[in-house]
Amino acid sequence: MLDRSNELAAWDRDHFFHPSTHMGTHARGESPNRVIAGGEGVYITDTNGKSSLDAFAGLYCVNVGYGRQKIADAIANQAKDLAYYHAYVGHGTEASIRLAKMIIDRAPEGMSRVYFGLSGSDANETNIKLIWYYNNVLGRPEKKKIISRWRGYHGSGVMTGSLTGLELFHNAFDLPRAPILHTEAPYYFRREDRSMSEEQFSQHCADKLEEMILAEGPDTVAAFIGEPILGTGGIVPPPAGYWEKIQAVLKKYDVLLVADEVVTGFGRLGTMFGSDHYGMKPDLITIAKGLTSAYAPLSGVIVSDRVWKVLVDGSDKLGSLGHGWTYSAHPICAAAGIANLELIDEMDLVKNAGEVGAYFRQGLETAVGGHKHVGEVRGDGLMAAVEFVDDKDDRVFFDAAQKIGPQVATALAERGVTGRAMPQGDILGFAPPLCLTREEADIVIEKTADAVKAVFANS
Repeated sequence: MLDRSNELAAWDRDHFFHPSTHMGTHARGESPNRVIAGGEGVYITDTNGKSSLDAFAGLYCVNVGYGRQKIADAIANQAKDLAYYHAYVGHGTEASIRLAKMIIDRAPEGMSRVYFGLSGSDANETNIKLIWYYNNVLGRPEKKKIISRWRGYHGSGVMTGSLTGLELFHNAFDLPRAPILHTEAPYYFRREDRSMSEEQFSQHCADKLEEMILAEGPDTVAAFIGEPILGTGGIVPPPAGYWEKIQAVLKKYDVLLVADEVVTGFGRLGTMFGSDHYGMKPDLITIAKGLTSAYAPLSGVIVSDRVWKVLVDGSDKLGSLGHGWTYSAHPICAAAGIANLELIDEMDLVKNAGEVGAYFRQGLETAVGGHKHVGEVRGDGLMAAVEFVDDKDDRVFFDAAQKIGPQVATALAERGVTGRAMPQGDILGFAPPLCLTREEADIVIEKTADAVKAVFANS
């Protein structure tokens, strides 16, 4: 096994172009690579036989856990019956039709149809095109600008990478592109005016959004996109009153709301959708990761009644909608989605995410919240983050060159638990499978405390 593992590692360095990886250090062997061979429940195992508790569910996505036979069987059976047929010009399969109905049955009130893709990035590309099409049909050709937020994550394409508000995804790519704009992140811990209450900071964010809309011209601003809770930007829950105040501004200027629920959809916050959790009333919803628990690639755009009616009018005027992906509504992926949503219900994972998530966050707070270099423990549902600071009292952050967050993530991995060093800050993130038990949460908490202690042993 070891010889085979070494051979795979060498092939990996010589032939595999990895996403979001330092290419030089990886190719030269200066940073570790790990070949994952299997998984069961919340655990993964590599080709060296090392087992780790995956406290980030892959990339927030293996929500039902690893090794679920029901989904594997659904994929295999669909592949035998019908591996593929397209969804163009009114064609469908039983799996894609059933899954669309299951999604609408679970979606927030007022949602109408599901357009399927393969990734969250392509779903947000679809959203952009639908927003522009929508306003053209309504005779508003100037109303095209889309406002995102700094630290938001919405994909890695040209336009979705522009929506994303993180420097890593812009550097040397000539991004962001017009007509994408960015407004203030709802990051209460990093607010400039520390005298502000959460409600005051939420009002500040809404005021900044309104100022931008007025400065650009309300007749040019088409939509606002936001994750219910910031994910890759730091796992940051919205401050009190945030979504209520933001939506009041959007309504005032007839700006569509896109809820990017790639991470939060299908249970992660202890509700089926994050929009329900925070009282959001979106016009479009982006879904992906939790839709199949990543057993097969599938994404979607859930379109509201309001938007759907305009799209139908547009098709009556302009003919068929000129947008599609070859693999839209792929039947194998749809079969995985059906089995996954059934498992979420059968295992009562939405409730578990809320209950174990609260237990997990409280345990983290107790274990490391009092440490002099822990600025904040935060999160919601089964999402949590620990942010590290140089000086807690004066909220002084570490120099990025010290790589404190990556150091803690590495120390945690050495102890058999996978967390994530989040970009643009010294932040350790957690988003475990929704099947996490309290006993497994205790393991993550204990190992996190040990990792923090080890990294800061001399400070």
